[in-house]
Amino acid sequence: MISTAIRVARVGSAAELAAAVLMMLGFPALMLAALVPSIPAFAAAAAVTYLADHYLHRKGSYLVNRLSKVRAGLSIRFLIRELLLLLLLARLSLADNLVYYGAVACFIAFYGLQAPHGALVTLIRNRRRMPVATRNVDLASRIRIPDAPPRRLLHRSAEKMLHLDLAAVVGIIVSAWLEHSAIGFVGIGVTVGLGLLYVLALMPYVRGRKVPPKAELVLAAVDDWLRAYRPETVLYFSGSKDSAYQVNMWLETMEQLDSKPLIILRERAILANLAPTTVPVVCVPGGVHLMNLDLSTVRVALYAANVGKNIHLLRVPTMKHVFIGHGDSDKLASVNPFSKAYDEVWTAGRAGRDRYAIADVGVRDEDIVEVGRPQLAPIQTWQGVPEGRIPTVLYAPTWEGWDGNPGNTSIVLAGETIVRKLVAADPPVRVLYKPHPFTGTVNKEAGAAHQRITALVEKAAAERAADPRFPADAAAQAAAKAELTRIEARLAELSGKAGTSGDEAEATRDGLLDPARHEEVARLRAEWNDAYWRSFPAHEHRVITGAEPRLYDCFNVSDAMVSDISSVVSDFIASGKPYAVTDSAELGVEEFKRQNTAVRAATILSNRAEPLGELLDAVRDPSADPLAADRTELKRYLLGPDEPTSIEQFNAAVADLGIKAETRNVGQESRTAAVPAQRVAAAGDDVTA
Repeated sequence: MISTAIRVARVGSAAELAAAVLMMLGFPALMLAALVPSIPAFAAAAAVTYLADHYLHRKGSYLVNRLSKVRAGLSIRFLIRELLLLLLLARLSLADNLVYYGAVACFIAFYGLQAPHGALVTLIRNRRRMPVATRNVDLASRIRIPDAPPRRLLHRSAEKMLHLDLAAVVGIIVSAWLEHSAIGFVGIGVTVGLGLLYVLALMPYVRGRKVPPKAELVLAAVDDWLRAYRPETVLYFSGSKDSAYQVNMWLETMEQLDSKPLIILRERAILANLAPTTVPVVCVPGGVHLMNLDLSTVRVALYAANVGKNIHLLRVPTMKHVFIGHGDSDKLASVNPFSKAYDEVWTAGRAGRDRYAIADVGVRDEDIVEVGRPQLAPIQTWQGVPEGRIPTVLYAPTWEGWDGNPGNTSIVLAGETIVRKLVAADPPVRVLYKPHPFTGTVNKEAGAAHQRITALVEKAAAERAADPRFPADAAAQAAAKAELTRIEARLAELSGKAGTSGDEAEATRDGLLDPARHEEVARLRAEWNDAYWRSFPAHEHRVITGAEPRLYDCFNVSDAMVSDISSVVSDFIASGKPYAVTDSAELGVEEFKRQNTAVRAATILSNRAEPLGELLDAVRDPSADPLAADRTELKRYLLGPDEPTSIEQFNAAVADLGIKAETRNVGQESRTAAVPAQRVAAAGDDVTA
């Protein structure tokens, strides 16, 4: 019942739901207390509304955000409370009292201060938004960027300003209760005085040396840095904040380029969600600013998504443009007709080339280059189940998608059956359940199925923990947990050192990543992953949610996987391990394989999880695995050869295209220089004639 109410109200917890209910009931209670009138009841209701409102804001509640859409925003709620206080005074026959007039004057003055306060906060934030925000770019030596205002002045500033009325409200209530005007005037003076001081504290940050330089100076400084750095290969990306993963997956590849890399982003939200990287990053929201940047040394531009803003860089003729995408799958997005706008399209293997040929969307075969998938390097090749350990099967269903297609995910129709059969398998296996992070966001049935599967796995884990056939090394697990605590503390310390105020100008000034710290974080994350898997028995069923451990880490400790049609399957194929895919739409095995290249070496499951036993047999006895040769062939077809490595192929493709761009530019210059000479010669012939 409570969980249903939480979902309906779209709040995060029972405490949040309780706070929302108290706040909504608090205002009618305030009105009733004012009309009665009852000072104690009014004080209690006021306290409830203050505390509940503050709690919901601190939690960033969706409900609070929606109230502003129905004209019940933060300022209105405070104003209503203050008007009800005046009503209370009137009902107490204090309308002729000086405190009443003082309260009216106080609230008028207090709300008069809201306008300059809001204007100053907005002006400061706008002036500290850079026309070009950067990371790993030294602008501090070229332009002066002042410190950000103290966080306490700008963070949740409207809420802080409005809460200054608390002194006046308390003072007036106490004054009415004790019938002593002095206390009320003290509260009024504190509220108006603090409000005035807040406004005065903001004023220095809108003038003088505390204001960042103008856009022209910032752009000139960026151009100066570009001329010194001389970037050669650019990764260009535009998208919503939820699509940041599409550029994050290419960061490590960019760090391994032989040529000088640069990342160009178009949205501040993407920059805020960008993973740490040593590559210089330039975020240019304005199209005009981007087109005026000095990118004359860039020869290759890489695009991870097909979006409209790509045209702002595609227009530059001195560089070659390449679509590299953000995954390998049989989805229609993998053969978008927009791809023919690029000079080349890079695919992982032969499968990508064939997709374009079949789709016939205008991409020529000679413009397609197979470069493998550099991101898959961390995935380890299967060597069989280690001695002394039971097999591990990963169930990693994708989410339900936006279109409601039953074939998107197995979690609704088959998930429980799959997991139930796995936890009951004999000989036993261990189950890792890692659902897609979006599971249940669109389809309530998917969310409910996820909850049931989670409960099923946790129950099976508890039963196995009590089974004497599955002993655990408590000392080793305790040591691993202590190691996890140590690593997490160090990671938190490093994160704190690398953190910024969140102010864009200051983050641009100070956003130089320390390579040593970056390497230490990478090492610690690898150590954390190792300790995590040692912190519980190797036979324990586990539900894994959140960013850590990563999907590829789950691949590496698993011996087989059950999943759905998505890039997860294509990536898992890199391991060479047995895998199964559920035909949730019930197309039939042959049609399912015909439509989806990545399942041609998979065990195809029905919604009744048949024939799951074939997958488990292949894990237990790899020599009798009927699909092993098919997986090897499919891996090469989808992802390209193992040698040379994918990063070597990628670097070779970048170098080759860079040469083509330079050759084209030299030819263009020669042709441009030849035109005036031809015109002079033609003019001379005319004179002679």
